[in-house]
Amino acid sequence: MNQEKITELEKTICRDYSNTAGIVVLKNGRTEYENYFNGCTSNCRIHVYSVTKSILSILIGIALDRGYIKSIHQKVLDFFPEYTVTNTMDSIRNITLENLLTMTAPYKYKFAPYLKYFTSDDWVKFSLEQLGGKGQIGKFRYAPLIGPDLLSGILAKTSGCSVFAFASEHLFSPLGITVEKNIIFHSKEEQMAFNSATDISGWVSDEAGNNAAGWGLTLSPADMAKIGQLYLNGGMWEGREIVSKSWIDESTKEHSRWKKQDLPYGYLWWLCDENANTFAAMGDGGNTIYVNKEKNLVVSIAALFTPKAKDRIGLIKEYIEPVFDTGSL
Repeated sequence: MNQEKITELEKTICRDYSNTAGIVVLKNGRTEYENYFNGCTSNCRIHVYSVTKSILSILIGIALDRGYIKSIHQKVLDFFPEYTVTNTMDSIRNITLENLLTMTAPYKYKFAPYLKYFTSDDWVKFSLEQLGGKGQIGKFRYAPLIGPDLLSGILAKTSGCSVFAFASEHLFSPLGITVEKNIIFHSKEEQMAFNSATDISGWVSDEAGNNAAGWGLTLSPADMAKIGQLYLNGGMWEGREIVSKSWIDESTKEHSRWKKQDLPYGYLWWLCDENANTFAAMGDGGNTIYVNKEKNLVVSIAALFTPKAKDRIGLIKEYIEPVFDTGSL
């Protein structure tokens, strides 16, 4: 390994990406680099924020593979027959599971009612009440928190168990990932402490037992790298299919686009080039799972939250990939 390049990389990380907690680089399935920053170690667990969305995408794929969900073209209301629509003109009737996965579902709110959301005891019900309105189905509208929890509700209803239990059995355990417990906040202070903690292993849920779909999961950089390698392997892990290759291929190609940012989007995965060779799960603070199929490379970055953190895709493409590209060593 070219130690001079590694030293320069680490100087860049400490100077320009100073909230980094840990980085793991896998090349051809082998760990080529693993390092930790800001007092973190391999035992730390970091809140990965919206990387959680991509984990939900995997779980939805597994549920489809196993027949719990019939099709992503099912209407959202099919899963919630108890919900009554009072406005006959409301677009909610035609919103599908695919719209949730591609961020093309409309919502009634103009400004997200975060306080009401966080103090609600049932995030799925709260999100359902915000779904629809006069917005256009099929138009990209990124919903950071209020909306994705509908996926948790759908997965729990169809599988007959909590998202945490489903993920533990069908994803985390096979990959050797430990997520210890459900986490329920009883105060704003508890939530703020969780966001900055490095020693809590779990997945946030509301009081009704719904795991947050858009945030709330803690993982280590090594855990995140395993998720990336699973996708690079086409869904296979130690000779066992965890999720189908067809789902991976579909979920990591463009289905919608955030035009304002010119960012293509799959099924809760971001695409990093026009040829679908690279894709990423990305969360606040710079948390990232990056997969480059062409270079057989996975980069995972766990980061402590800081507002307006620098984009890690730039760090990966400009500084990390050149170091671990076989031809540059």
